[in-house]
Amino acid sequence: MQVVFESRDADGAQLRDLAVERVHFVMRRMTWLVPRAKVLLSDINGPRGGVDKRCKVELKTTHSGTVVITAIAHDWRSALDNALARAARVLVRSWQRGQSNTAPHGRAFATDFER
Repeated sequence: MQVVFESRDADGAQLRDLAVERVHFVMRRMTWLVPRAKVLLSDINGPRGGVDKRCKVELKTTHSGTVVITAIAHDWRSALDNALARAARVLVRSWQRGQSNTAPHGRAFATDFER
């Protein structure tokens, strides 16, 4: 899996290795489904503080197109972990939906022929 990391903030750029490592860890069982991931870290309102660290995760999937998840938290690590957890849930759910169109033993439902 290819992971692209972007951050305009100097503090966010220091988390590059951690972010790439976390993406690989969370997506380790879904690498066949996600060939490319992009992580963008940004500070929403600059040095004023508050809950303003944004993590945007874009996953290019082979079957579902592009999945984009955004999380906002007090620090970048929490935002990154929240975004990756949500992204993993979304990928599993979309993969399960795609699998629900076939019956056990590979037989297709009647609705598959109507399409």
